[in-house]
Order: sequence, then C-alpha cells, then structure tokens
Amino acid sequence: MSKTVTKPSLNNPFDPPEVVDFTNPGEIANGATGPYEEVMQEGHELMQRPVKSVAVGQIEKQHFKKRMTVWERLRVLTDETPNILYQNWGSNLDGASLVTGILNIDGRDVAVYGHDFTVRAGSMDATNGDKLARLFYMAGEKGIPLIGMNDSAGAFVPAGVGGLDGYAEAFTALRKISGVVPSIMCMFGFNAGGGSYLPRQGSFVIQPNDTFFGLTGPGVVKSVLGEDITPEELGGPQVHGQSGVADITVEDEVAALRRATRLLSYIPDNNSVMAPYQETSDPLERKTWEINTLLKKAFNSPTGFNTPFDVSIIIQQICDYGDFIELQPERARCVITAFGRLGGNVVGFCANNSAVSSGQIDVDAALKIARFIRFCNIYNIPVIFMEDTTGFLPGRDQESRGIVQAGRSMLDSIVDLRTPRILLILRNAFGGAYASYNNYPTGADLVLALPTTRLAVMGPAGKEFVYKGELRKLRGAVADKIKQATKERIDAGMESAAAKKDAEKEVGDWLKAEEALLNQRYEKELMNPKEGLSLGSISSLVMPTDLRKVLGENLNFFLRHYKPSPMQCVQREFH
Repeated sequence: MSKTVTKPSLNNPFDPPEVVDFTNPGEIANGATGPYEEVMQEGHELMQRPVKSVAVGQIEKQHFKKRMTVWERLRVLTDETPNILYQNWGSNLDGASLVTGILNIDGRDVAVYGHDFTVRAGSMDATNGDKLARLFYMAGEKGIPLIGMNDSAGAFVPAGVGGLDGYAEAFTALRKISGVVPSIMCMFGFNAGGGSYLPRQGSFVIQPNDTFFGLTGPGVVKSVLGEDITPEELGGPQVHGQSGVADITVEDEVAALRRATRLLSYIPDNNSVMAPYQETSDPLERKTWEINTLLKKAFNSPTGFNTPFDVSIIIQQICDYGDFIELQPERARCVITAFGRLGGNVVGFCANNSAVSSGQIDVDAALKIARFIRFCNIYNIPVIFMEDTTGFLPGRDQESRGIVQAGRSMLDSIVDLRTPRILLILRNAFGGAYASYNNYPTGADLVLALPTTRLAVMGPAGKEFVYKGELRKLRGAVADKIKQATKERIDAGMESAAAKKDAEKEVGDWLKAEEALLNQRYEKELMNPKEGLSLGSISSLVMPTDLRKVLGENLNFFLRHYKPSPMQCVQREFH
C-alpha cells in the first residue's frame, strides 16, 4: 500500500499544458516574441489571478460546508458569461475577496456583487469598499437592479481602519440608491457586523438554512453576557424569518439564488418604470369557482360567518396560472403580502388572513404591511387589498410594544400610496381597521365587496350599544324569572336548593337564546354591505366567481392611465 499522500487537484493530468498565444488572428507567425507579448502575458495572468491563485483546499472547504464559490454562484444566476468589472486586486490580493460585475438575467442587466470566501474569507478592505460603492452608484445611475451574494467574515483586520472605511463607503452608496433601484440580498455562510448591516439596507433579504448573520456572533455573546447560544438560535433563518429581518427563507444556496431570480421577475429595474409585463394565456374571464366553493363550505358550516379560511387560496385563484411569491411568510401570518400577476401585470397583494387570529392586525402585521406598501409605492406597483379583519389586536402586550405607532406606520404608508389600488372586502371590516385599510377616504381608486361582507363599526359586540334598552330589559327580568321559576318548582315538590339551581339554568339558557336572536338581528340589520353601498363607501358588489375578471379589468383601466415615475411627494417620517 502506497504511503504517498495524494493531494486533490482540479487539473486533468492528461490535459496538455495551457498555452496562451497573443498573436492576432490571421497574422503570420514568425516565432519571435518581444515586450508586447510579455505584457500581454502578464495582463492575462493578472486577470486570472483571483481564480488561479486560490488553493484547491480552500475550494474544498467551501464544498465541505455545502457552500459554493462565488464563481459557481454566478453560474447559477445566469448561463451568460458575467462581465466582471473593477478588477481591483493588488500584489497581496487586496480587493480580490469581492467580485463585482454585470449579469444578463432573462434579458435584463443586473448589477451583482459577491464575496469570495476562498480569498481572505471574503473580508472587506478599503479597495473592496471603494469598488463596491462604485458598483452601487453605477446601478443607480444606469437604473438597473442589484443582487448581492454575502459571504464575509467582516472587515479585514490587517487592513486596520481601511476595512471599516470600506464598509462605511459601501453603506453610504447603498443607502443613496435605496428607493432608486431595488436590491435583493442573499445571505450565505457566516456574516457578522458590517456583513449584516450592509445587506439589510437592501430591499429584500433571502436566507438559506445553515447560515448566520447578526450584529455579533455567538462567541461575543458568550464573552460579554456569559450566554451559551448556537448560531442558529442567535441569527439563523428561523429567527430572522419570524422577526422580518429576512424576507424569504429557503433550504439551500441554490434555492436562494433561484428565488432571487424569481423575485427579480416581479420587480422593476428602477423607480421610473413598471415591473416587467409577461404575456399570459390564462384568460382574464376565467371563472373562479374554487373561491365560491371555499366560501360556501366555510360559511355554511356550523360556525357560520365566523369560520376562518386561508386567504392565500383566493390570491392563488386570482393570479395568472395561480402563481405568486409571498414575502415574509413566517412573520405575522394574520396578513399575507405577495407579488403576483393579473393579466400579465405585476400586482402586490395585501390580504388579511382570518385563518390566523381572525385576521386581527398586531404590531408585526402592521409593520409588515407598511414595509410592503412602501416598496410598492416607490416602484410603481399597483396593490390589491383584501380585507377580512375584526380589527386591531387588543391587549397589554400590544400596547406595550407600540401598536399605536405601528398602526400609524401602516396608515401612513396607505395614505401615501400613489399607485393604482383596489380594496376588495371579503367578509369582516370592523372599526379602526376598516378606517385605516385603503378605503375611499384614505385614497382607494375602487372599493368592491363580496355579498358576504360584514361592514360595521363593531362586530357582534355592537349589539350592546345598538340594542342597549332591550338588553337592559332582558337582563333586568332575570332575577324575577329565576324567582318565579324557583317557586314553581318548589310548589311542584322539588327541594329549595335544587329548584333554584334548575331555575337559574333554565333562565340562563333563555337569556343566551334571546341574546343570540339579537346577535342575528344585529348581523342582519347592520353587519352587511347595504349601508356601505347606500353611502358610497362601497362601489359595487361582485360575485366570488367573477373576482379575477372584475379585478383584472379594473386594474387594466387604472394602469392605462398611470404614468410610472419617481416619487415627487414629500417624504414623511417613517417608522
């Protein structure tokens, strides 16, 4: 058995040695070389240096961790050859740990950067910061979107303050193009400090499993707080997915890059144009029978109009081919925010989801809505609101977390929305939630409602105010009825204690039945779309089977008269 250690190599031993001949095609070779060929050879080697100088062992380490190199990630994003810009790398490979360039993704120019973890652990130095800022500014000036592939150990320590200045320069540039061009950030590997600040300045963050990003790593937490915690518990996708720091969590790196390109297809190049239109063979007139079936089964069940249902089924039936992409799906499930297409046009969906907490809006839901609506506002994306909520979630916890502030942020984003927007009331629209959820007074272009709509100041509890006199009489008669029923039972031969207990049960059941009748009366008289229609708060009713057709035709009308442009209005303070 051989004791010789075999070292892995990416080179085929049977391949002939690579020889690069720098002669012009058609030129008669004379065999003589001079200074020109020498400098050409040096230039070629310099161009190939970031790839050729990486040891096979470094690449193997990436693969052992189930991670790709930056060059492999670029090939996943596109089949086209990347145009690598800013080949700033010196004699010590300073600057080589970050790759910047322009890709062609589905016919669109996209600015891309990626940390090369095989070179200095993808760390940041002054050269990197400068070229990254230059890429950001170019993306903003040319109006092209940005994709970032983050896999960095942070600032390059031997570079001293240069690494920190590099991050500061990149922070500033990315902030200045925010709202001008959209950006999608993929989180790979282990990122801390500036490696977390920078990508979270982007529009969207996608995080695969087995990755970490955060202000500090577990080691710092251990040394400062004495707390043992794993990277997954501190800054993994489950943590960031629920907090909203990560907009999308996926299984692995390939899924993250595929999701990035899919999300890119729903967003525009910049704030001056519409999102890409896609021809569709899905007819706009397609009947949405599944929605009718869903609502029929739900509302004819024993729980009646209080039966929860998943609103994502309705979004799916309305969208072209049933295809849509949800954002922050693990956070505040009581509301769904998503991009889809309707008749080929990209549209944002903001829908209360009664399957979770009756669709009540809490702090996280309000902030989730505000962030989504603000993005749609900046980038000329129309929005369809679907309302089915019993109101804001009450309680000490919500008040202490600032539900008033969060609700105001949601309301501000809706009032400021300038793109075409439609409100579809599915069922419940109560109180302050209705008043702040894209109705005509807050700027809706069109308000539609299903016949199942229950529009009211309050839910069933409103009977306490509407029928106050009748309820007072009913409850005031309880004592006399119990006394009378008790006497009748005693006269019939029952013991006193048993007679009273039986009488209280009978009168209690009678009171519940009477209050139930008042509930039904309240729902029939006030919890319906009739008053909203008569006052003009609702434009018209629409049948569940016609939702795709009615929403699509009205959306097309509004878009024909909408001119995409950067925002010109005052930028108000935003939470």
